[in-house]
Amino acid sequence: MTTKEVKNRMNGKAVATVKKEVKEELTQNAFERKIQNLNIRKIIPDPMQPRKTFNETSLKELSESIKKHGVLQPITVRKTENDYIIVMGERRYRASKLASKKTIPCIIRESNNDDILEIQIIENLQRQDVEPTEEADAIAYLGKTYSVTEIAKRLGRNDNFIRQRIKLAGLIEGFKHFVRSGEMTISLGVGVALFEREEQQMMLETMGENFNAHQINKMIKDQTYDLVKAPFDVEDKKLIVKVGACSKCPFNAANQGNLFGDGKMVCTKSACYETKKGKYFLNLIEKSKKENTLLIPDIQKYWADDENNQRIISQLEQNGLKVYLLDDVEIIERPIEPTLEAIKVELRHYDHTEDELNEELKQSVEDYTLAMKKYNSAEENGFVNGIVFHPETYRDKEVFIKIVEPSKNESTTYSAPLENRKMADCSPGEQIIKINERETRKKQIEHNKQFEEVVEMIRDTEYIETKKTLSVDEMVAFSISLFENNVDYMAQQKYFSGLLGDTSKMTRIEIVESFKKKFKKEIFYKLIRYILTKQVHFGESNHTNSLTNISFYNAIQSYYRTKIADIEREYAKNRDQREKRLKERIENLEKEIQASND
Repeated sequence: MTTKEVKNRMNGKAVATVKKEVKEELTQNAFERKIQNLNIRKIIPDPMQPRKTFNETSLKELSESIKKHGVLQPITVRKTENDYIIVMGERRYRASKLASKKTIPCIIRESNNDDILEIQIIENLQRQDVEPTEEADAIAYLGKTYSVTEIAKRLGRNDNFIRQRIKLAGLIEGFKHFVRSGEMTISLGVGVALFEREEQQMMLETMGENFNAHQINKMIKDQTYDLVKAPFDVEDKKLIVKVGACSKCPFNAANQGNLFGDGKMVCTKSACYETKKGKYFLNLIEKSKKENTLLIPDIQKYWADDENNQRIISQLEQNGLKVYLLDDVEIIERPIEPTLEAIKVELRHYDHTEDELNEELKQSVEDYTLAMKKYNSAEENGFVNGIVFHPETYRDKEVFIKIVEPSKNESTTYSAPLENRKMADCSPGEQIIKINERETRKKQIEHNKQFEEVVEMIRDTEYIETKKTLSVDEMVAFSISLFENNVDYMAQQKYFSGLLGDTSKMTRIEIVESFKKKFKKEIFYKLIRYILTKQVHFGESNHTNSLTNISFYNAIQSYYRTKIADIEREYAKNRDQREKRLKERIENLEKEIQASND
């Protein structure tokens, strides 16, 4: 069968149909070619075979079957000068070798390499256990001949699955290894495959020998951009003429299939995105100069010395613009008209009745009406048109702006709080204070980000599923968490006096280290038992209808069984007396009913 014939057969037919036809043809031609039992040593696997991995357990099971029943379906081979190369049936061949078979039934056929490879791909893609990277390579091969939609129809898959597999085929071998080992998910592999091979290699080398999903996700996030949040128009063809519109760009993930979700546009070419963003900012400056509008960076004076903010301020000044920061102006934005749907979204974490939601909407509408009145009269009150932009993303919005005139004494006196004054208005000693305060705040923000990143990384690992016994550090962490978040001041004094020692002269880190040195499991148990007594529910919840209460009630039986029994007997006694009285009353009422019916 020629390549052209295979392609013609695939037009309008599912692969399963083609596969069936090929097998029927092979069966029919078996009578003509004759099935031959060939020496298994003369048969070799095809090095071009798209399938590289085989399930060892499945092979052993097939091997046992072959030992008992033999090879029921012959394999297909093609003759070479010295031996025979497998076209279809490598799994049967491998199982036969495991079964120590010396011969194997074969059908010998003549085909060129292209025909054979396409038949092998069709054969293997129908299997249930195809390794993802091999499947990706095979589909990518078919993609050279057929469209994504044609392949999807033939294989009974959707278009997005085919696009993702074609993209996965672009992974470098180093990352394919992690996909095959199961350490890397297919979706993460597709995310890495969005980048050029050189960029992938850099990501691989940055990560090191051990696979780190969190690190790879962070690298992808750092090098991709959500085009919905782009400051520029993604349909703009002229922003950078040679590049064209982002909506049509091949580096837009939306044009490579729904790799990040249904139609989500994500730029995977960071250098191009940054260039467009910079060009848009320059256009924004030119627009401000041409229309004589104020261009205000979203920067407060407190953060004016930040390196990136300094760069933005310098760029504005170099372009002849007078720089005003947020503290220097009063801004009026166009208010957003409230809706009931928006109110429900805003209050989704709270339990509100329809009446309460409607009341909330009524109040929001009143606020909106007042805000709209202020917005419409902005120009009458001395406001002018202006633009506020974010110093990192360059996203901007049109607003009304009024410059706030400084008080007459502001530049000559220091009556204003230190944090509200510009650095230039401070004495050298005060500047040192402001610099130190600013650095302290920056460290705090950095620590916040660092901690969040570590926690997110841990949540992406198998830590919670770990079956190892808790370490001392873990028990210390849990104990301090319980103590700090659940034990009130009175209980601290009553049950845990001196637990953390004298903390007045210790840092937070020193407190933890001190607690660890003095830590005993008895402390851990004491905290847990305290929490057990605090977490029970009263009111309508009791020891018969609440899982927490029932489990606690059962747990303390071994400690206070006698005292609990005494309480239970007292309640049972009162209950029996009450039920006895009720029974008598009900009997009397039943007699009255009977008498009225007679």
